[in-house]
Amino acid sequence: MKKLTQAEEQIMQVIWTLPDGGFLKDIIENLPEPKPHSNTIATLLKILVEKDFVGISNPNRNNLYFAKVTKQEYSGQRIAGLTESFFEGSYANVVSFLVDKKQMSIEDLELLLSQLKSKGDDE
Repeated sequence: MKKLTQAEEQIMQVIWTLPDGGFLKDIIENLPEPKPHSNTIATLLKILVEKDFVGISNPNRNNLYFAKVTKQEYSGQRIAGLTESFFEGSYANVVSFLVDKKQMSIEDLELLLSQLKSKGDDE
């Protein structure tokens, strides 16, 4: 899966919030201020289609854009890539980094441990 630029990710964030997809005007309406020009958004949508992140259907000769990649799939791929690139592929190193930077609390760690234990019980 290809990595998206920040502008492409911003468009995808909007598309992921539109359960049935959206037209160009819907995507523009849901973007935060300052909104890029509609031609810029149309170009980004074309790139996202080429990258196979977005599909198009034409119900009324207007393009309806919809996500072909879920937010969860993309997030998982990005986290795996960051872990591989910056933390020697170790999720323990990621957690250790977050703890060292005080971005993860004891409560967060206890919650993760609880989730891991419950996942182990399910198997």
